[in-house]
Amino acid sequence: MASPPSPPSAIHQQRLDQLAAFLHTGEQILAAWDTYSDQHTDPDSWPYDDETYGRRAARRDADTWIAAAQIRPFARELISTAEVQLQQLPARAVQSHWPWHLANAEHALDQLDAFEEDYRARLDDLPLSARPGTQAYDDLIDARNAEAWHSLNELALHAPVILTIHATTQRTPPRLEAVAPRPAPTASAAATPVARR
Repeated sequence: MASPPSPPSAIHQQRLDQLAAFLHTGEQILAAWDTYSDQHTDPDSWPYDDETYGRRAARRDADTWIAAAQIRPFARELISTAEVQLQQLPARAVQSHWPWHLANAEHALDQLDAFEEDYRARLDDLPLSARPGTQAYDDLIDARNAEAWHSLNELALHAPVILTIHATTQRTPPRLEAVAPRPAPTASAAATPVARR
């Protein structure tokens, strides 16, 4: 008989909650950007004021980068756990596109790590006078965030499957474990009469 699903550990549940918070924040950032863009571009999607529009886009990118930074330290662990959960779920409970979403979420994390490593090296090459608030420093951070925007968006697009798999695992019994057949009674046991009362 299959055992019921185990409840998630407190740490794992906390990380799932943080992932959900990131996804919610990402939706709010994107919705606010869509509203701004609709109001500040012409019918052909050209901004009325390039400079102001660019600053607003930079803020969108920065806000999304900061939000993702809250989950990136443990996001791969969440993906790994989801992959294990997939293996434990019965086939009828699994959607065929779930592994694809997990793979794309991990690829987005790979790209974000590469961006961070590249731009950290560039920041190290700046003169000591280049501090947060100086144009040289801030321009480089803005460039990193802008370049990472697609990967940030991909992470937000594919990571919800982690929550979906977790929820499915909690409400679905795992695959039935192989149960050894019950041994047949021995000849002596079978021949022993049962006393009647």
